[in-house]
Amino acid sequence: MKKELKKEVVKTAFKDKVYVLKNELSPLTFTIKSRGVYYFDEEKGYERELKYTQNQRTAFADEFKGDARLEHITFLDGVLSVPKEKQTLQSFMDLSPDNGRIFEEFDTVKIAVDELQDLEIELEALNAAKNMDIELAEAVMRVEIGSRVSGMTSKELKRDLLLFAKDNPLLFLELASDDNVQLRNFGVKATESGVIKLSEDQRNFTWGSNGRKIMTVPFDEHPYSALAVFFKTDEGMEIYSNIDKRIKD
Repeated sequence: MKKELKKEVVKTAFKDKVYVLKNELSPLTFTIKSRGVYYFDEEKGYERELKYTQNQRTAFADEFKGDARLEHITFLDGVLSVPKEKQTLQSFMDLSPDNGRIFEEFDTVKIAVDELQDLEIELEALNAAKNMDIELAEAVMRVEIGSRVSGMTSKELKRDLLLFAKDNPLLFLELASDDNVQLRNFGVKATESGVIKLSEDQRNFTWGSNGRKIMTVPFDEHPYSALAVFFKTDEGMEIYSNIDKRIKD
């Protein structure tokens, strides 16, 4: 006897879906277009019109049979709940070009992953801020709050550094790993101490003692950013060492 091969039946997993307006918008009611919406079908190679109706089993207008009774699609307080029984509406929402632009599916798993990543980044930033030495902390905060950092106590600086790391962890980590930030801060401190001077037109750095030119700032560049780049050159490294000695004397 021949054995009969059993075919495995693959069941489609239907589920309730929730769609929300993007950018945390939550008007009392918000209606999106339920007709005149087009989806590019890559398999067929052309655009197909989408319509949401009461009496059709598909969202594709070219597959309709008989008359189509259009239905409104309205978000309440920025939310549209679509039960698994309404597959036509789910199909319309998933295929609509407004999906990802005006609204998106509320995905609890994706949200949990995103929130976990955010928390891990925040934790990394807070740990980096907690263990950061005072000179780098000053350099990072100078980018954030400017010259006010010069008048802050070490405790004030540490507090604001931790707050900055908590509120904007990605920017904090970027600044903390940028060696130009420290070099810019070094240049500012050298200017504040009078070891070097920046001309009024912000085009030239000179020695504070004799007015001899150190470097010319390239056109349209921030003077201290340009100085940081200069410190990395062979000539700049010698001048950096010279400035460092004079600041410490």
